[in-house]
Amino acid sequence: MEQKRLHFIDAIRAWAILMMLQGHFIDGLLAPQFRDQDQDWFQIWTYFRGITAPVFFTASGLIFTYLLFKNTHTTYVNKRIKKGLKRGVQLIVLGYLLRLNLQGLLNGHIYPSFFYVDVLHCIGLAILILIFAYKLIGHWSIKGFSIVVFALATLIFSFEPWFKGLDWSNWPVALSHYFTRENGALFTFIPWVGYSFYGAFMAVILVKLSHKKMFYPIAILGLFILGTWLKYDSSRFFIFLGDQFGWKVFSAVAYNNYLFIRLGDVFWVLGVFMLGRQFLQYKTLLAIGQNTLSIYVIHAVILYGSFHGFGLYKFFKKSLNVPEAFAGGLLFVLCCVSLSFLYEYKKGFVKDYISRIFKKKIKIMSDVNSGPIPVALEKDKNYSWCTCGHTENEPFCDGSHRKNNATPSLKFSVSEEKTAYLCSCKKTLNPPYCDGSHKG
Repeated sequence: MEQKRLHFIDAIRAWAILMMLQGHFIDGLLAPQFRDQDQDWFQIWTYFRGITAPVFFTASGLIFTYLLFKNTHTTYVNKRIKKGLKRGVQLIVLGYLLRLNLQGLLNGHIYPSFFYVDVLHCIGLAILILIFAYKLIGHWSIKGFSIVVFALATLIFSFEPWFKGLDWSNWPVALSHYFTRENGALFTFIPWVGYSFYGAFMAVILVKLSHKKMFYPIAILGLFILGTWLKYDSSRFFIFLGDQFGWKVFSAVAYNNYLFIRLGDVFWVLGVFMLGRQFLQYKTLLAIGQNTLSIYVIHAVILYGSFHGFGLYKFFKKSLNVPEAFAGGLLFVLCCVSLSFLYEYKKGFVKDYISRIFKKKIKIMSDVNSGPIPVALEKDKNYSWCTCGHTENEPFCDGSHRKNNATPSLKFSVSEEKTAYLCSCKKTLNPPYCDGSHKG
């Protein structure tokens, strides 16, 4: 049986998405003259803005892997694997769609920004890789899985300076965006996926040890200690490694050690939320954490004008003063969350409506060129041939005409057993038999 979610992780995701919303709003709309690094408020805001993405990446890898290993099934039909595959592909597709300019598309143009890689692309690809690692290793060795994801994350972070210096100019631009920001990508697969892998590693620890009596006190203390070491001593450690082994890559990490330092911040955040886990049971907060995707999409549409090109960024780009930016940011967050809740409430209806429209369109399109269907007919047996095209059991009626107010079925039988070619395009002049009308 699949276990319940970790509520404090949902609370972390809620905090991260809310911080992301206000961070994107203020960063995009606050006028340059108010971005004063000497101001305490701006330093604090910049600090939290800098750790938002690492926290979000880590929490995404953590919650997905935790639920994956808490599922008792290990086959391909595992519910969590199927959901993960769907979600990974969905995130990547949405990442591209949010950068698709419909006006440009109608004019026959796909702008270069369509191929820019962002958060959704990276998290989607990370999920797919975690599923692959689980299928390859995790379903028979959880320990082996944890070693692999920890090693991958550490290697990605450690060799990020070397990797960043590689030449990607000969790669197709659409692929190079996953590895370099030189062409406009906002997030790259390396190094950001490393946070998701560290999250996956921590998920394994939670799965194996969270039921222990003293786990949470020890884990919280460990997170604060390790986070402090990463923030204040990890650079010195890499300098030591560079001196001992003569590898310049370690020195490069030490002198631009933002990845491990931010990982320390992530550990602090995890420790704080884990410490307050008993107080983080508010339904609204947990709902925000579980609806991060819809919130993200809505914020992209409103702020950046995804799809339509007329977002707040177009009209108020870097023009607001401090009170306007913070008041607007608060309203923006409330608006995005409210619209997300409304969508989640009506999601079933919306999806059903869209599905029915597409099914009908596809049905109509297929009917135009659909050929006859060979059917073995039995003597004196009564058949009902569909005349409206709404049936899911072509060429026979399934009663769909009733709810669609369409024409009723045609009843018929044959006097002898035979194979007949029944019309599926509904254009025949000799119903229910095909007369070649589908050919034009």
